[in-house]
Amino acid sequence: MTTLAPDRSARSTAGLKVIDVDTHLSEPEDLWTRRAPAKYRDRVPQIGMVGGQVSWVIDGNLPIGIGAGASSIFHRDGRRGVGVEGWSSWRVGDVIPACSEAAARVAMMDEAGIHAQIVYPNVIGFGGQNTAHVDPELRLVSTQIYNDAMVELQEASRQRLFPMATLPWWDVREAVKETRRAHGDGLKGININSDPHRHNDADGTPLPDLSQDYWNPLWEVCEELDMPINFHIGASEQSMDWVGKAGWPALSINHRSALAGSMLFIDNGRVIGNIIYSGLLDRFPKLKFVSVESGIGWIPFILESIDYQFQSLITKSNLQHRPSDYFRRNFYACFWFEKRDLSHVIEQVGIDNCMFETDFPHIVCLHPAPLDYMEDGLATLDDASRAKVMSGNAARVYNIAL
Repeated sequence: MTTLAPDRSARSTAGLKVIDVDTHLSEPEDLWTRRAPAKYRDRVPQIGMVGGQVSWVIDGNLPIGIGAGASSIFHRDGRRGVGVEGWSSWRVGDVIPACSEAAARVAMMDEAGIHAQIVYPNVIGFGGQNTAHVDPELRLVSTQIYNDAMVELQEASRQRLFPMATLPWWDVREAVKETRRAHGDGLKGININSDPHRHNDADGTPLPDLSQDYWNPLWEVCEELDMPINFHIGASEQSMDWVGKAGWPALSINHRSALAGSMLFIDNGRVIGNIIYSGLLDRFPKLKFVSVESGIGWIPFILESIDYQFQSLITKSNLQHRPSDYFRRNFYACFWFEKRDLSHVIEQVGIDNCMFETDFPHIVCLHPAPLDYMEDGLATLDDASRAKVMSGNAARVYNIAL
């Protein structure tokens, strides 16, 4: 029996230049070594051996990332990994080229009906936190090399792939310089560690949290250049938990991974609440924050809760507006797997605050045919709202020309 391909013209997204705001790069194994100055070539992130096992390492022998894996579940032979199969054992050469190569990725996007994708790292951590335990100079070089490679990827894709710049978040002066450099090179946003206060700066002094005046120069340049600030789930050592803390010991590794993934989504509510409660957004009202890969179904509850708790517990407000009002003005959130009452949830969160993602090529991603998957969930949205959440909002947030 012949299986007919889905009729794209019948999709509710037909005619839209869909933007997928969360995907990942399976970093080529020579991404850093090919670009590193000679003095750093043996120290930058690369494939090495740790305890007899092949692994991504930095500074010679410090493990980073998850084994030597490509963080993809799509094998070159057509298999899709089951559970965590292949996640840390399939290397870049074992998975489909679209995970790591611009031309193959764009071809896959064309097949899926996606115009553009925002891209995040794997190896150095979703918030760049995996390099935290080496000297600041090596960390800075590794960060800059990654960003240089991302500029090349964006250009190779002919402005279809838009990687977010990773920052040297341990030094606000360097973070400002790197934000300006990334913007000058055409990158469309920054990706930051959500909990830098768990670390020290380059001189060994404990860093303050993101609400403190120490960070004002970074927020000033983000407002000036209209650079959105992305905090991906698991963007810090505090929030990252693949299988460890969330699941009870008796659960299987796949059960624990499934639970940990759900808890990662909700942890972004902690980051949102801290940013709002701190008063940062009264000082910098034009900042754009994106909660990446966290879903949206929990957001209405969290917003109602922070309003209620604030009213109940704070006798003298430090804020100019209700806490939830800042979300409408300054925050954006991403949906992908949610189907149950999705259109209504989007309306509750805010038509202007929601964006579509796929999380390709991770375990829970939408692939193939992500737009077919979204049909039922988007069914009751009107055309104008559907155009915003699938395309227009992302184009506005990331300054992508359509």
